[in-house]
Amino acid sequence: MNEPELYSLLVVIGHLTIQVALVLRALMRPHREPASRIAWVLVILVFPVLGILAYLLLGETNIGRRRGERLRQTLARLPDPGSLFGAPGGAALASDTALAGRYQPLFDLGQSITGFALCGGNQGSLAADSDQAIADLVRDIDAARHQVHLLFYIWLPDNNGTRVARALMRAAGRGVTCRAMADDLGSRLLIRSDLWREMAAAGVCLGRALPTGNPLLGSLLGPLRGRVDLRNHRKLAIIDNRITWCGSQNCADPAFLIKARYGPWVDILARFEGPIARQNQWLFASDWMANNEGDDLSDLPSEPWPTREGGFVAQAMGTGPTVRNAAMPELFATLMFAARRDLTITTPYYVPNEAMQAALCACARRGVKVRIILPARNDSWVVAAASRSYYADLLEAGVEIFEFVGGLLHAKTITLDGEIALIGSANMDRRSFDLNYENNVLIRDETLTAAIRQRQESYLAQSRPITPERVAAWPGWRQLWNNTIATLGPVL
Repeated sequence: MNEPELYSLLVVIGHLTIQVALVLRALMRPHREPASRIAWVLVILVFPVLGILAYLLLGETNIGRRRGERLRQTLARLPDPGSLFGAPGGAALASDTALAGRYQPLFDLGQSITGFALCGGNQGSLAADSDQAIADLVRDIDAARHQVHLLFYIWLPDNNGTRVARALMRAAGRGVTCRAMADDLGSRLLIRSDLWREMAAAGVCLGRALPTGNPLLGSLLGPLRGRVDLRNHRKLAIIDNRITWCGSQNCADPAFLIKARYGPWVDILARFEGPIARQNQWLFASDWMANNEGDDLSDLPSEPWPTREGGFVAQAMGTGPTVRNAAMPELFATLMFAARRDLTITTPYYVPNEAMQAALCACARRGVKVRIILPARNDSWVVAAASRSYYADLLEAGVEIFEFVGGLLHAKTITLDGEIALIGSANMDRRSFDLNYENNVLIRDETLTAAIRQRQESYLAQSRPITPERVAAWPGWRQLWNNTIATLGPVL
């Protein structure tokens, strides 16, 4: 055997060795569905070079050893989340027979995610629209006396983004401690702008969530530093440790300049006042301390909360690649199983796992009026195709599907039986389930649930119904395309 032949043989042996090693890795990786294992094995074997690169870059939910260790140290310093205002929730539970019986398992599951117990004494309201939400948030910042903490996945230097930034600068100028964090990839336009530097010069403490450096280099170093597409998708605002905002809205104009052709983006944002703010404060502190060494916020979430009569019970939760596996799809499915009369869902992205899809179909089959509202035009053609691959089965089960035509519906909400609501940042897709850090609030309150339900009805008024006949009339190539794209769902 001459030297070129020997070299070729060594290359083939080396390549096969890497393929076998990655196949075994894909099969043995914990917390992975069988469909995902099979999909990755096929990708590695069918695409000998690209499959190997794809698995190295995207095959595992790894945030990096250094980040992981810093997060573990942060969580060890923070107070036990179960100790944050569980007692008021217990008092409310004793006088709420529906909560004590039928809905208690929902909050038990919620507590298993982040550790927060349900807490009572909360009040809440919805902002009228995205611009009004920013105006109200700016008003809260202008009234702040002690501290303002903000975290957004996307924060743009546009009109609304600048309004919030200027409010922070004004607050810092009068001695309020202001901390603002933005995802390093989602908010790259702001972080590279003059406005970001102005905020720092004005005394606002700034943080970049999950810094990427050069995105291309970050991708190549993914196996060592963690996947570059693991992002902090949370939307959090906490003012004076007593007011908090939660919902789907980023800190940007509805026109959303980086994806304006899909606009306006239609979002929902809720303002809460009460102990629930301390639970969101805990989430913010965990993100801030894990990304900003030397700034200890561990005492803030456990500051005493004055006793207050009335209000409703609620529970915050934070999910992500370092939190309990499959937390959000479990919660979504449990909410579906809890519905008795009606269930209404809004989400921009629907790429469920098998259990969640089965739960939604079963909910309709047992007589619950189930409606799901999705955008007619999605900013992700991949997700749009994958979502529509599930339409036929949902319709057959009796689920009513609507496509919103008044812009890109970005609101993430669930209401059931007029009594329970879920609002937050998590979508019903694999990215939210496994790759993004998300935050949501689970609410037991008929008044706020009715307000969210009314907002859902306004979305329905701007939506077109999707019928079984319409789906059956899709050409074969479209059905093939949707189903083919859907097969990529498990490849995480």
